[in-house]
Amino acid sequence: MSTTPRYRFAPSPTGYFHVGGARTALYNWLLALKNNGTFVLRIEDTDESRNEPQWTQGIIDALAWIGIDSKDPHFEGPYFQSTYASEHVAAAHKLFEAGKAYYCDQTTEQIQERAKAAGLNGYDGFSRDRKLGPGPGHVLRFRVPEGKTIVNDTVRGAVEFENSTIEDFVLLRSNGTPVFLIANVVDDITMNITHVVRAEEHLPNTPKQQMLWEALGHTPPVWAHVPVLVNEQRKKLSKRRDKVAVEQYREEGILPDAIVNYLMTLGWAPSGDTEIVPLQKIQDEFRLEDVNHSPAFFDIKKLQSFNGEYIRLMSHDAFVAAATEVLTGSAATWPAERYKPEVFAAMAPLVQTRVAVMAEVVPMVDFLFLAEPPIDEAAFAKAFSADFAVPTLTEISKAFETIEWNAESIKLAVETVGTQHDVKLGKLQGPLRIAITGRTVGPPLFEPIELLGREESQRRIRAALVRAVG
Repeated sequence: MSTTPRYRFAPSPTGYFHVGGARTALYNWLLALKNNGTFVLRIEDTDESRNEPQWTQGIIDALAWIGIDSKDPHFEGPYFQSTYASEHVAAAHKLFEAGKAYYCDQTTEQIQERAKAAGLNGYDGFSRDRKLGPGPGHVLRFRVPEGKTIVNDTVRGAVEFENSTIEDFVLLRSNGTPVFLIANVVDDITMNITHVVRAEEHLPNTPKQQMLWEALGHTPPVWAHVPVLVNEQRKKLSKRRDKVAVEQYREEGILPDAIVNYLMTLGWAPSGDTEIVPLQKIQDEFRLEDVNHSPAFFDIKKLQSFNGEYIRLMSHDAFVAAATEVLTGSAATWPAERYKPEVFAAMAPLVQTRVAVMAEVVPMVDFLFLAEPPIDEAAFAKAFSADFAVPTLTEISKAFETIEWNAESIKLAVETVGTQHDVKLGKLQGPLRIAITGRTVGPPLFEPIELLGREESQRRIRAALVRAVG
């Protein structure tokens, strides 16, 4: 086994990149960096019915997005499991020749019938001493030894398995192709993997894999099975039920630094009184021995809170650049030619302190770039049901004709009308805001009115008055 730590991340390219997979990848990556080791990316692509090239590229792109850089000297791969099929078969044949595996011709129906008659579960070792060779319908099974298998797990301690509860498992299918267990072990041996850090759902397979490592004449790696991620009902995150795709969070405007920081707190925590810390601190402090083995709650609201903190830590230019990707992408609700980068740059300080995800920027500023603001009809009706709404908005419109056009003067004009009608500024902003933006909530009002311009602001106020009086 290599004296230099070698960690591996071995996803299957069968769908979007799961947040649980992202956390496992980060654990391996940061350990590789911390210990001057190697992070090996191996794509386990032997399930031909489900594998798609775009999923493989999606994994690579998602890893890059969370900072696992394929150009870094600590990165190795990607390797593809399917290219090593001959080595997997050869290893299985080696076990057969050594008497550690045997061929079995029993069908699933025959196995089930005998198990039912004997009151047992699973395969009973029927073909162990029949000395069968390869042939049609024959599978190759591993001969599970007697005794116990103890898996020394860095996270969970010594986990003991009675070998009598483990049936002689299949290595080669009846068509001669290798199963996942033998492929996984042979690849780890071939690639000199020293540490296997993965989700706890793989723990039941670990005694079988440890047996294979030893049967093939190698010392097993350091095992570490990290806690699964669960939803608010404390059920394991499911692609069918929960929002688990890293790509989806990226599209919604979660920042890579935020999701990396958050994922690293699921099952582990940095020292100090805050979880929001620089990546270098996480890298310096992270140890597998400190990982909790209890399920970790993936709290979307907490992730968004982390993200909001990271947004507020961004420089003005960085925030504008990140927001511009959203505002000029598929989330934009206006024609491209109506977007004015200088207008958003002026609005950015007002928006940056009020959003938790970048996608929230769009409804904050869309009224500036749409020909017509998106009217919330129910909110409009409520705002203009107040007796003061129409007369005060009418006078505000008149005042807007002559004032100097800047936020300070606009605010003063609105305050003056409010004083004359004994209406506080907060209340008076309701009908004015919905006339200008179409909504009752948003960023501070007077700076956007200045940016919108006198002519367009007046047009919208007059349109709202017409709408209000019918």
